[in-house]
Amino acid sequence: MLETTVAGSLPKPSWLAEPEKLWPEWRLSGGELEQAKRDATLIWVKEQELAGIDIVSGGEQYRIHFVHGFLEHVNGIDWQKKTKMGIRDNRYVVDVPTVTSVISRKGKIHSDEARYTRGLTTNGLKFTLPGPMTICDTIADAHYGSRPDMAMAFAEILNEEARELEAEGVDAIQFDEPAFNAFPREAAEWGVAMLERAAAGLKCKSAVHICYGYGIKANIEWKQSLGSEWRQYEDFFPAINASTIGQVSLECANSNVPYHLMGLLRNKDVLVGAIDVATDRIETPEEVAATLQKAMEFVDPERMFPCTNCGMAPLSRAVAVGKLRALGAGAALMRRKLR
Repeated sequence: MLETTVAGSLPKPSWLAEPEKLWPEWRLSGGELEQAKRDATLIWVKEQELAGIDIVSGGEQYRIHFVHGFLEHVNGIDWQKKTKMGIRDNRYVVDVPTVTSVISRKGKIHSDEARYTRGLTTNGLKFTLPGPMTICDTIADAHYGSRPDMAMAFAEILNEEARELEAEGVDAIQFDEPAFNAFPREAAEWGVAMLERAAAGLKCKSAVHICYGYGIKANIEWKQSLGSEWRQYEDFFPAINASTIGQVSLECANSNVPYHLMGLLRNKDVLVGAIDVATDRIETPEEVAATLQKAMEFVDPERMFPCTNCGMAPLSRAVAVGKLRALGAGAALMRRKLR
């Protein structure tokens, strides 16, 4: 009960990549880079175990970015053809690569990473993949003609990848869909269906992570514009609750999300974000427990998994370690209270 986990990404050590950046540059290359990725994964798995995290992640140490780490292994994308595009409903505008033909995987993408990480721990293991809608909101389309059509194509190759990860012993596969909160109506209309296609046939746990973004300036300013209540979840939680997806990871700590919206997920496990990733301040165990206590008004403890609000890639290593320990200690405190 109250098994702890993380949303996904963890900071790159300074010897692996530029620290505290969402888009860092690798410090090494070739065989040295591959060994450094393994070393960083080992460090973060053990840091999570020491912090009392029950279902660990490799921390996405093999990827520069949670979406592009997948896309760079996909055929049909022209990385030289840059298109200016507004990301997350024009929250920020960047030059992105362009899909110019039918997409397909160049081969297995994350299997070696998953196999290596599985061998490091007897804890539960979560592996994260970008969700179809979020991919389509991160890359330009010059081939498919509509976002739903391109999302379906990506959902199909994500499903191929997810099935291979399951075969490597991964216990939970999580699809990251921050774009759901930027396009809540579209998420309900077709985003959840694409998510189900990506997870089709999986026997391990399937999850979707839907937050309000990394703790970067553009996201913080956007959240400040949303008013006293953030009700985006209300638009698509009913569709997720009726779907085949097993778990939902959401933002809760220090947010304006009304707790009662979690009541819309009565058929799902709920990964309650009890760690704020938009600040360097480290929560106390008591603050984590208080967040979980409030959430228990709407989520049974048996369905609750204490988690971080989002990935922690842009934070310092020391802050991330402190927050992991607070999460583990806060969940342990809550378990003792329940007994």
